[in-house]
Parts: sequence; C-alpha cells; structure tokens
Amino acid sequence: MRLVFMGSPDFAVPALRSLVNAGQEIVAVYCQPPRPAGRGQSLQPCPVQRVAEELGLPVHYPARLRGNAEALAAFQALDADAAVVAAYGLILPRAWLEAPKRGCINIHASLLPRWRGAAPIHAAILAGDAETGVTIMQMDEGLDTGPMLMEGRVAIGPRTRLPEVHDALAAIGADLILKVLETNPAPVPQPDSGSTYAPRLSRGDAKIDWSKPAAAIERQIRAFDPWPGTFTTMGADQLKVLDAELADGQGEPGTVLDGALTIACGEGALRITRLQRAGRAPAAAADFLRGFAVPPGTKLSA
Repeated sequence: MRLVFMGSPDFAVPALRSLVNAGQEIVAVYCQPPRPAGRGQSLQPCPVQRVAEELGLPVHYPARLRGNAEALAAFQALDADAAVVAAYGLILPRAWLEAPKRGCINIHASLLPRWRGAAPIHAAILAGDAETGVTIMQMDEGLDTGPMLMEGRVAIGPRTRLPEVHDALAAIGADLILKVLETNPAPVPQPDSGSTYAPRLSRGDAKIDWSKPAAAIERQIRAFDPWPGTFTTMGADQLKVLDAELADGQGEPGTVLDGALTIACGEGALRITRLQRAGRAPAAAADFLRGFAVPPGTKLSA
C-alpha cells in the first residue's frame, strides 16, 4: 500500500517503524520543521524526521498547509492510498484530507470522544481517569471528531506517570494501525455526548496552585512529567517538584507543616518526596533538606 506518514513527536515514531517493518511503502513523511533548541539554539529535527532520514525516507516539512497550493499539489502527486497521521501538529484542510484514496487515518491517544485536542494523555491522568487508550479514526474537518475505526485500552493506576502511559499508547497505536490498514473496518460515528477537550499545554500550566486539593496536585505532578513539569516558589528560589505523596495535615494552603516537606493544600496535604532547586541536581527530599533548611511555617507559592 502506498502510504504517506504524517507525525512529529516521539509518540509517532513506533507507528512509523511498524509500518516500515510490515513492508508498507512509505512514499513520503511529513513532520514539523526543525526548531531552534539547546544553548546554541541550532535547528534540531523532530523525532520523526530523524527516524525517517535514518530509514532513508523522503521528508517534507511545510510550515503551513492552508493556502499552500504548491505543497498541496506535491501531496496530491504522491497518489497515496492513505495517509497515516499521528500527532502531526498541523490541521489538515479538506483538500489534503481528500487527496489519498482512503483518506487520512489518525492515531489519537484517547478513547474518543473523551479528550479531543492536543494533550489527551496529560488530561486523562490529570482528571484521574481510570483508563485511557488509542482510537484509530477516519479524519474529517473537525477537531478529532471523525468516525472511529478501532481502539485499544490501557489502565491508569494511582501512581501511573505520563511516560509509561505515553509509551504504552504509542505501542498500541503502532499495532492497531496495521490492523486497520489490513482489515479496513467499517467506521463508527462518535457518540453525540461525552466529549471533552484537552487544550495545548504551556509552561504556565506547570505552576502549582496550593489552594487546589492535594489529590489534584499529586495528579498534576504525575501528568506533567517530564513536560511542562510542576514547580513552586519559596522566596527567591524556584523548586521543581518531581514527586510527592498524599499526607495527613491541614493549614493555610502553601504552608510547610513539618520538617518532612509536608505542604498544606486547599484540601488535605501533600508531602514532597523528590524535588530540584534551580541550577542543582534532582534530590530526594531528605537529601535536599540536609543542605537547604525549610522550617515549618515557610510559605510556598506559584
């Protein structure tokens, strides 16, 4: 089958490798353009571009699709049977969706219609969902609104962190897309109710609001690992909170309650177990406190 692959981050890499290993003909790979990164701000390719070049596949990275007649003509000329899309990063206009014979098939990291949008894995953990999954979807012009073709599920435990869910879903998506291409299942419309939206995250989402319940903050720490992370401030110091556990205690939100870094929240308390001071290495709370005094009564803030 002649396929175009469209994806950018690490999440999309297993699907690309799976398609190549299965003997599918990848006639082109589309991804986000290289971005400045690192201390020197040199241009760095996205994970999909690196892997595609390693595999000897032709790579395209138009900065925009809408109104880009030249890029559309090149895409149409590929005469693809289908386009497989996995976290590409650009919205596909109607003409792009209709160019491949079987249209564009999306690997979406949620159990649709729950968590449409850009950050579905983060949102599922943050909300305390007991499970999430991957939906293979026939794309339409809406935001993750197309009919469903196949799904796979994974449980979210009380201590599950984003990296393990991300990797599990990437593997499930890589397996399901092969089955969908082989069996061509009948599309099933998404339910009319029950949809939720997971907006794109920013560094501003990393701030801890100590007026929230302790359980919600603990989920935030697990959901935002490693990006955008979670942090709080203590005086002039910014502290990145890497891990924490629910604890007994109450008080004014953001107040340190004891010598073990138990912090009062809007409801309950949270004991920080691992953290990082700006410019320093990550440390267990006990090690951190040996070199940096945080007496009870200290106030933390966003």
